[in-house]
Amino acid sequence: MKSFRSPGRHGYAVDVSPFLPSTVACASSQYYGIAGCGTLLVLEQSEENISVVRSFDWNDGLFDVTWSENNEHVLVTGGGDGSLQIWDTANPQGLLQVLKGHTQEVYAVDWSQTRGENLVVSGSWDHTAKVWDPEQCQVVVSLQGHEGVIYSTVWSPHMPACFASASGDGTLRVWDVKAGGCRLAIPAHKAEILSCDWCKYDQNVLVTGAVDCSLRVWDLRNVRHPLAEMISHSYAIRRVKFFPFYQTVLASCSYDFTVRFWDYSKNQPLLETLEHHSEFVCGLDFNLHVPNQVVDCSWDETVKIYTPSCLTSL
Repeated sequence: MKSFRSPGRHGYAVDVSPFLPSTVACASSQYYGIAGCGTLLVLEQSEENISVVRSFDWNDGLFDVTWSENNEHVLVTGGGDGSLQIWDTANPQGLLQVLKGHTQEVYAVDWSQTRGENLVVSGSWDHTAKVWDPEQCQVVVSLQGHEGVIYSTVWSPHMPACFASASGDGTLRVWDVKAGGCRLAIPAHKAEILSCDWCKYDQNVLVTGAVDCSLRVWDLRNVRHPLAEMISHSYAIRRVKFFPFYQTVLASCSYDFTVRFWDYSKNQPLLETLEHHSEFVCGLDFNLHVPNQVVDCSWDETVKIYTPSCLTSL
């Protein structure tokens, strides 16, 4: 396991570059995101360690980060001041543009992955999701429907102009950007939902993670009951991610300081529990270029890169 520490910066999100297998971005904040500034860390991993390549400060906390799918140097972050920031790691100044539109904290950003699209979606504490054209630096559509904070917005890897959102109102929603509205609203938990993600192999399957400590897998063709429910965490689940190399495997990280790996197709779905942090684990990602490699970050000021034993035995 490789570890990197950034004193005074509490990790909120990590994203592995879709172009460069050794490059990781981390969105972090001072004072646990309650006050102070934020820092975007661009990290490089070698065989032995992790080092900083670039570091850019923002005047408010940074809560999420996503790499461009079209330019290996460009990233977008979401900030506590309600703005999105577009960064260029090849530019010494870093900051390219500031996108203003939300009235409260931006807690989620994601860059579209479907062919022919170049869109960013953001979710905010102002209960809205906004879709942006990052080249024109303008809002394409602003979407309302949630009755609580939006904690997670994730593009479908299969369906163009389609994304999912998870909210403090306990619902998982699927949106159609072209139609400008919500296609489906699922009362997925009787608690705040902090994260959602799409299965990489089935366009109808998503997972949610909530404050009730449960993960639920949903099939959009029949949402009366979840496909699976997994309970093992002892505190709120902060982020969920489907494994890109195996259809029914996923990971979750939690305020209980753990990262857990699951196979929801099994009677005993919990594959492995790792407790290598001393604070809330908030950020989690898989490396698409290095099979089985996981990156996470925590409020304990560290980013960790590792390969869980359970994934190598699949």
